[in-house]
Amino acid sequence: MTQTTVPSRTTTTTTTSSGLRSLHLIRVAFSLIWVALVVTTSASLVSTDRPTAIAAVLLVVYPLWDVIATLLERRMAGTASEERAGTANMALGLAATAGMIIAVFSTIGTTLLVFGLWALLSGAIQLIVAIRRRRTIGAQWPMVISGGLSVLAGISFAAMSTSATSDLSSIAGYSAFGAFWFLVSAVALTIRGRREKQ
Repeated sequence: MTQTTVPSRTTTTTTTSSGLRSLHLIRVAFSLIWVALVVTTSASLVSTDRPTAIAAVLLVVYPLWDVIATLLERRMAGTASEERAGTANMALGLAATAGMIIAVFSTIGTTLLVFGLWALLSGAIQLIVAIRRRRTIGAQWPMVISGGLSVLAGISFAAMSTSATSDLSSIAGYSAFGAFWFLVSAVALTIRGRREKQ
């Protein structure tokens, strides 16, 4: 008779933490590359300018990458409630991508507005998911902080979109801070994983 071994909750949690840690490190790398490209190719653009072709591609790719990363994350750590939040976040990311495709034919100010609305709403979803994961995975305080800061940044971007002197450096800074908090989260998950093994 074949015996089926059911993975323990600890094993499942460890696997999930490991997967999330790897994904967070990938997100760090993507964000840093994205920031470097924005700074080196689009730093001189201000709110009233039309995005260059390079800036347009970078602005469209950012929310689209978030959709892909959210899909990967949902497969690793999805509970029923998190799957709903992940689906909402992916739908929001796709809407932001579509909005950005339209916005890049206008001005940098318009892209700041679209980006700001997306950052606000996706930050709120991230905050909710992180609070729920505290009980199952733990080590979520960096994502709680990151989600809260994303909400505030989104409000700030929307406000800056009306200023003629605003530029893409604020979005680059947002992405750099996001990379920092994903890195902190990866470290926190690593520490928690080592404690569980001891």
